[in-house]
Amino acid sequence: MSQINVMLVDDHAVVRMGFKMLLETASDIKVVVEAENGEQGVKGYMEHKPDVVLMDITMPGIGGLEAIERIMAKDNHAKILVLSAHEDSVHPKRVLNAGAMGYLTKRSAAEELIKAIRIVASGKKYLEASVAQQMAIQQISGETNPVDVLSEREFEVFMSLAKGRTTNEIADTLCLSPRTVGTHLYNIKQKLNANNSAEIALIAMRSGLIDP
Repeated sequence: MSQINVMLVDDHAVVRMGFKMLLETASDIKVVVEAENGEQGVKGYMEHKPDVVLMDITMPGIGGLEAIERIMAKDNHAKILVLSAHEDSVHPKRVLNAGAMGYLTKRSAAEELIKAIRIVASGKKYLEASVAQQMAIQQISGETNPVDVLSEREFEVFMSLAKGRTTNEIADTLCLSPRTVGTHLYNIKQKLNANNSAEIALIAMRSGLIDP
């Protein structure tokens, strides 16, 4: 079996170290580069061209969703597997639309993560069973989620607002000006017919994106 070179993108050094140790228990997987945010992830991909990118999506700066889009814009053959704490069906749908080949939650067993990396490296898609089931049920029932109308950047701002962050905090985290965040906030309120942050948080709860 040929070696699979992996890039780890996660903003927590301890998490990266844990995943690196875990992945390298598999004789055919080697972590060749690490990144702590989306910008570094894009740069690291271009420099090292790993076989598989294992990417978190909630990170400071441009975040995982935009990092996926930027990597795919530079190399549409990139193989990206998202490993996220989000267990809803909205995030998987967005990352797959952005070009990722797989989605796994951080609750997954070690063997499943290794299996997912091998499957994505071979050019096939991989979705954790519980996530795939949620997405299938939503599709069959014809349900649409109100947040589907938001752009990727609006969605990131929406999630930050729903978690109670201020405009200035969001601006710092996403490396945007407060004025730009204000514009996104205006558009989010218009699209979701929400009047304030409390209503935005309520929409996020009903969509299963944050805990009540």
